[in-house]
Amino acid sequence: MIPSFFIAHGAPLLALENNSYTQFLHQLGQELPRPQAIVLFSAHWESPAQMVSEVEEYETIHDFGGFPEELFRMNYPANGYPELAKEIENIFSHHGISYHMDATRGLDHGAWVVLKLLYPNADIPVVSMSVNPALSPQEQYKIGKALTSLREKDVMVIGSGGLVHNLSILRMDKDDDKVEEWVLEFDEWLKQTVNNWDTETLFDYQNQAPHASKAVPPFGKEHFIPLFYAMGAADNKQTARLLHNSYRYRNLSHSIWQFG
Repeated sequence: MIPSFFIAHGAPLLALENNSYTQFLHQLGQELPRPQAIVLFSAHWESPAQMVSEVEEYETIHDFGGFPEELFRMNYPANGYPELAKEIENIFSHHGISYHMDATRGLDHGAWVVLKLLYPNADIPVVSMSVNPALSPQEQYKIGKALTSLREKDVMVIGSGGLVHNLSILRMDKDDDKVEEWVLEFDEWLKQTVNNWDTETLFDYQNQAPHASKAVPPFGKEHFIPLFYAMGAADNKQTARLLHNSYRYRNLSHSIWQFG
């Protein structure tokens, strides 16, 4: 059974950069069992109802500004997988999960930057999924859990976001090895809680995690919650492994978690 993953997509510039994080993602894509398809929950597709993409061939969405022109010329021409989207539709109907199908939306940078680093040839079909920050963590986990059976068919479930992601306090002028202490304290709490699969505590992170309001501000929790979708997809084998953790700009985390 193929694992599920939480993968930080960082800043869009990752698609152009050659650093320890991009190198790790390149290597990870080569070492993992090759999936038949990928189901990806992106922090940059927010919707009040669960959206399931049934696009046949994706356009590349450049949903950002102020970056080098080369980044806007990049494309990731992944194919969709309408048959798998239909299977997800049936799964959600069976589990009483409300959803809508989408036949038009392309891949946002939360999706294609991660996919391009993992599988640069765009030769694995993708079903793109939205996230809903208004749901409780329990409900987000339940949506991921409903997809557990897909992993038995070599479908990889990815949640793409950022576990410490607060754009208002990034130090873009300080791209060095220094990390603010509060970030390390939050991440240590998160590491212990996720490794123990202590979902009761994890779901109450806003009250129990140190510095939660800085790490996951109200205007940025859409980047944190893909963790719950990805963990839910591995509920049948509750094991977690932190594969990579590094930082940019003093407080932006690049975390990769493997589940199941």
